[in-house]
Parts: sequence; C-alpha cells; structure tokens
Amino acid sequence: MDVLVVGGGQAGLSAAYHLRRRGFAPYRAGADGGFVVLDADAGPGGAWAHRSPSLRMATVHGFHDLPDAELPPPDPEAPAREVVPGYFAAYEARHALPVVRPVTVRAVRAESASPDSRLLVETDRGTWSTRALINATGTWTRPFLPHYPGRFAGRQLHYAEYRGPEEFAGRRVLVVGGGASAIQVLSEVAAVGETVWVTRSEPVYHDGPFTPEYGRAVVAKVEERVRQGLPVRSVVSVTGLGPSVAYRRAEELGALHRRPMFDRLTEHGVAWGDEELAVDAIVWATGFRPEVGHLAPLGLRSPGGGIALTGTRATADPRVHLVGYGPSASTVGANRAGRAAVNDLVELLGNPAAGGSTLGKPVPQRSTLGLQAPGSPTPGSPAPGAPVVEPAVV
Repeated sequence: MDVLVVGGGQAGLSAAYHLRRRGFAPYRAGADGGFVVLDADAGPGGAWAHRSPSLRMATVHGFHDLPDAELPPPDPEAPAREVVPGYFAAYEARHALPVVRPVTVRAVRAESASPDSRLLVETDRGTWSTRALINATGTWTRPFLPHYPGRFAGRQLHYAEYRGPEEFAGRRVLVVGGGASAIQVLSEVAAVGETVWVTRSEPVYHDGPFTPEYGRAVVAKVEERVRQGLPVRSVVSVTGLGPSVAYRRAEELGALHRRPMFDRLTEHGVAWGDEELAVDAIVWATGFRPEVGHLAPLGLRSPGGGIALTGTRATADPRVHLVGYGPSASTVGANRAGRAAVNDLVELLGNPAAGGSTLGKPVPQRSTLGLQAPGSPTPGSPAPGAPVVEPAVV
C-alpha cells in the first residue's frame, strides 16, 4: 500500500475521502499501491455505534458533517448510535471507500532502520506493508478509570458501559466527572433516581457562543501540549460546559450541585474525611485515553509521555500521522486533520494525480446522504465473520 489508515470512525473516513480525492486508488486485492482503511469494528459507525441507546441526536454534544456530505436533518429523538452509523455506512458506499473490517491492528513496525523503509502493520488477519500510515483509532476503546483507595461493593461502571438510566431507577447514583458525558448521565438518571455529582476540580462553564475564534483558541491550547510531546488533553476539557439540551435538563432537575472529589471508596459508598455517603452505584464519566499502543514499536513517545506532533505528523517519524488525536479529537477537528494529513503525505510520497498506479477515480460531488439502518447488509458483503471491504458502489 501507499497509505494505510487505521480506524474507520470520523477521522479515518475523512482521511480516506481526501486520499481518494487526491488520486490515491482504493485498495483492490492483488493490486499494488493505493490506500486502505482497516477498522476493528464489524460495521460502520466508529465509537458512535457503541454509545448509550439513551443518547439522542438532540443531546449529542456537537456533531459536524463528513467532508462533502451533509447529514440529513435527523429526528431529534432518534438514538445517535443508529443515526450516525447509518450516515457513515452511506458515506462509505457513496465515496467507494475501501474499508476492510473487522481487522484488529496489533502492532506497527518499521521494516528496517532506514528512515524511508516501509511500515509493517501486523493484524489479526495477516501483515500489511505500507509506505505511510494514518492512525485514526480514537479513544473509545481506552476508557480511563482513576485509582482511589478503598473498595466499593456496589455497582461501578465507566461511561463507556452506560446504557441508560433504567437500571438506576429509585437508586442513589454517584456521577464522577466534569465533562459532557457526566452531564448526560446526570440529566437522565436524575429523572428516575437520586444523583450526587463530584468532580476533581471546579467545572468550567462557557456561557457565550462557541464562535470560530473561541474554537481556534481552544484548539491552540491542546495543540501546544501535543507539540511539546506532553500527554494530550481533550478538546472538550478545554471548551468547558455549554448551554446544551442535556445541561439544561440536568439543571432543571437540580442535578448540578457539584461536590469536591472524595478521599476514598468505602464498602457502601465514598468518604470525605470522617463524612461517609452511602450510594448504590458509581458511574465514572472520567474520559478516555488515546488508543495508540499498537504504535509502540515505532518509538514515537517523547520524554514528556505523549507523542509529539508537527501538525498531524509524528515529529519522530514523517511516515506516521495521527488524526483524531489531541487537537483533532472532535468531529470538526477530525475533518480538518484528515485533509492536513493527506496533503502532507502527498508531499512525502509524491502526487498520485500526476500519473502512476495510484491514480484514482474522481470523487462524487457534495451530496446529502440517505441513511442505512445499522446492521443491514451492504451490497457485495461477504459471509458474516469474513473481512468486509465496504462496497465500491456509488
């Protein structure tokens, strides 16, 4: 391959679109060059396919269209885990993106010590060879659980496991975290039970509009840490909590009375010094960490603990780009990062549109996509369990 993309979520599809647009040919078995997307999930949707059924489009904390394809106005009460995967499925088909799934990438290694050697991508379905790699694996598969002393005997779950408020009816639930995920849980559980909200620091509120200027300032804060090779902060952690539908609902329910972080867990709850509070369950809405362990053999981590980037390019290895990482870990940031990564790789690898085996077909013009029901068969799909190259159907 010329370029291999790891991950089929928003960032991966954005990168794939721009690769196709710049003339890289979609993967075909037995053909040299071109590009491919390897996705660990069985179907389209990325992290959206795993979100809680209770997350509705009305309460989604911001969503931006994929490049050149508007999301049709959805029913506000439709589950996001159905609408967005359907949109992604239609997008893959419309743009004939070569998504192969399910394929789990285990490790990426350099073929030799030469800086221009190929990269070997080891997967559960064999090894791929590529000139360059765009990593778009996101964070959903690495939920973060902070350690606190003590042991709680009740129900504990991370937000990634949360499936709605029904199981907490009539219960007292402790919600840990100061971001949009915590607000969603509070807005739902407080309607059926009692909630207690705790955060490590005072929540950051943003009352004004999210203007382009404010967005650029937010991204710049995250970007500076990434340039320095420090562990990344999420964009959402810097934007603060805004006047979302979920926020207003939680406020109306009286669920936004924040308490400071507890000292320790106890058998029946949590404690601050001598004060103990009994709870029935704890929901840890404490965020995620980047899924980049498969890149460890490349030695990209800096002494600061993160992967230093120049734009989207790994500073330590120009063959590797990270999108959906740090400042691009949002739907709008992922779109921009996909374009930037591809532009950089065209400079590194050469322009396929100038001729050669990677010349691709023109990309269809901007359109509004029809939605496909998640899990429904796509044209040309092989038998269940086999790797799926999402159909080259326009």
